[in-house]
Amino acid sequence: MAEDLLRDLAPQVLGVLSRRFGDFATAEDAVQEALLAAATQWPVDGLPDNPRGWLVQVAYRRMIELVRAEAARRDREDRAARREGDDRRTAPPADEALATDRDDTLVLLFLCCHPTLSTASAIALTLRAVGGLSTAEIARAFLVPEATMAQRISRAKQRIRASGLPFRMPDEEERQDRLATVLHVLYLIFTEGHTASLGADLRRVDLSEEAIRLTRAMHALLPDDSEVAGLLALMLLTDARAAARTGPSGELISLADQDRGRWDAAAIAEGTTLVTRAMARGPVGPYQLQAAIAALHDEAPTAAATDWPQILALYQVLERLSGNPVVSLNRAVATAMVHGPAAGLDALAALDADPRLAGHHRLDAARAHLYEMAGDRERAVTHYRAAAGGTTSLPEQRYLTMRAARLATLGAPS
Repeated sequence: MAEDLLRDLAPQVLGVLSRRFGDFATAEDAVQEALLAAATQWPVDGLPDNPRGWLVQVAYRRMIELVRAEAARRDREDRAARREGDDRRTAPPADEALATDRDDTLVLLFLCCHPTLSTASAIALTLRAVGGLSTAEIARAFLVPEATMAQRISRAKQRIRASGLPFRMPDEEERQDRLATVLHVLYLIFTEGHTASLGADLRRVDLSEEAIRLTRAMHALLPDDSEVAGLLALMLLTDARAAARTGPSGELISLADQDRGRWDAAAIAEGTTLVTRAMARGPVGPYQLQAAIAALHDEAPTAAATDWPQILALYQVLERLSGNPVVSLNRAVATAMVHGPAAGLDALAALDADPRLAGHHRLDAARAHLYEMAGDRERAVTHYRAAAGGTTSLPEQRYLTMRAARLATLGAPS
C-alpha cells in the first residue's frame, strides 16, 4: 500500500534533507508537503520507479523554496549580514548533485534524542519523525490532549533548530548520554506496532518492522552493548508470535490458546541466542530481563509447560530495577500462576493506589482473568466489561467483551 510505503520512506527522506541543510524543523515541513503531494499524485499517476528518489526531489525543491523565503524575510529585517556565509541556512546551487541512496534514519533517531530536550519531548519527537505516528496517536500514548502534544513537538523542533547541532552521528560520549532515551523510543514504537492503541487492527506491522530494523542497525553499531542486544531479542521473541495472535476474522487469541506451531522458530532461535549471550556478558538490564521472560514463554511446548516460577523470579528482579507499574501488574499475574489466584489478586490490590494505573484497562483485564481463575464469574464479568470499556483497541475490546459474554452465559440460570 502507498500509505505504508510513505510511512517507511518519510524518516529516510527527512534524514537526507536534515543532513544536507542542517535544519530539522524546516526539513520536516518540506517532507510533509512531499508526502502530501505523493498521496495526491501517486494514486492518479501510478507509483514512480524510484519512490524514495521522487520524494527526496520534491521535498528538496520545497526545502529550497522555504530556505529562500526565510532568507528573504531575514533580508527584509536587515539580518542578512549576520547570517551571511551560514551554509545551513543557504540554498545550495540548483545544479548540485543530491545523494539519495544513503539512509540517515539512525542519525535522525539520535538527533531527535537531543540532550537539550526532556525525555518526554525527545520520545514524542522521535515517534513523530522516525516512527511515523500522528500527533493524535502520540498524545494518546502520553495521556495528554492533542493540542498539548502538538505544542510539545513544535517546541522540541525549535530547540533542535536553535541549538545548531550538526546532523551527524554523535561521538561515543554523546551516544551513551542519549542511548537510554533512544532505546526507550524504539521500544515504544515496537509496542505500538505490536498492539495498536487505536483502530480496528490489532497490529501495525509497519511500526513493529521499522522498530526491529532500527534496533538491528543499533545493534550493528553497538554490538557489545548488552541492553541493545536485549531490546532486539525482546522484539524478535515477541514478534515471533504475531501470526498466531489473531484468528481468521482478526479476533484476538490469548497467549495460552495460540497455535504454537505458527510461531516463528527462526526468530525465537535468534532472540534466545541474543539474550543468552547478552546476559552472560552483562550488565543485566530491564530489556534483557523482559527478553528472558519472552524466551521462557516461547520455548514452552504448551501453555501448561510454561516455567512460571522462573518467570515470577525474573519479574521480581525486573520490578526492583524498573519501578514500572505495568511490570508490577505482570508480576501479580505470574504470582497467581505460581501461588494461586488469591495471591495474585492480593498483589493487584496493592496497585490500586498507584495513580499511573488509575483507570487503566489492563488492571481491570488482569483482575478479570484472576477472578475467572478463582471461579468468581460474576466479578470476572464485571471487570472484563470495565476493561472492554477502557481500551481504544477494537480487537482488544471485542476479545474482552466476548470473554465477559461467555462467562455471563455460563453463569446464567438454565
